[in-house]
Amino acid sequence: MNSHTDLMETPIYGVTEAAYYLRVPVNTLRYWTQGSGSVLPLVRLAEPGRLSFNNLLSCYMLSSMRAIYDVRIPRVRKALANLAKYVQHKHPLVEQAFQTNRRDLFIKHLGQTVNLSNDQQILIPGVMEFYLERVECDPKGVRQLYPFVMQARPSEPKLILMNPAVGFGKPVIAGTGIATAVVASRFNARESVDDLASEYGVTPKQIEEAVRWEQRTAAVAA
Repeated sequence: MNSHTDLMETPIYGVTEAAYYLRVPVNTLRYWTQGSGSVLPLVRLAEPGRLSFNNLLSCYMLSSMRAIYDVRIPRVRKALANLAKYVQHKHPLVEQAFQTNRRDLFIKHLGQTVNLSNDQQILIPGVMEFYLERVECDPKGVRQLYPFVMQARPSEPKLILMNPAVGFGKPVIAGTGIATAVVASRFNARESVDDLASEYGVTPKQIEEAVRWEQRTAAVAA
């Protein structure tokens, strides 16, 4: 593996921390990554109890399918099993461009649209891959995530960033290495938005978004 791949495969998040960032219950994330009884995990962890950045992105995709598209996890499980008949991926939820009609999952394969949830080839109109718009590659080819701060909608700005090469994968203000947790902590200690913006050399809007991310994430996790 090259250094960029190593970064994305390095286990850097505990399950509780990852659940906090993803805004999903810890038990839900454990089910996705550990399975239960005879049920195999949907996402295979880099090491037991710890997620790599690619693992985090995979769980982000699962969360998005469930929350944004209302795709049920059993259908995702069946889709992943059927996907293996067509193409092999180490991280299929990240590497494969899925489409959905808010019920089933589809891929394009050899000019056909395959319904992975039912293992059928059918033709459907194109569907927005809304969740994929928040995952990009930086100039060095490292995947990065711009998490939704308040609501999952196209107008949400990309001001908060998670990148394994920046701040050890913790949320930062995009374009900087400034941790949102540090900004929020100082704001909660009664430092003003304008003073923080001046000290860090960013705009008040960026400071406000960092504070919103931390407050909203903590509220959802509570």
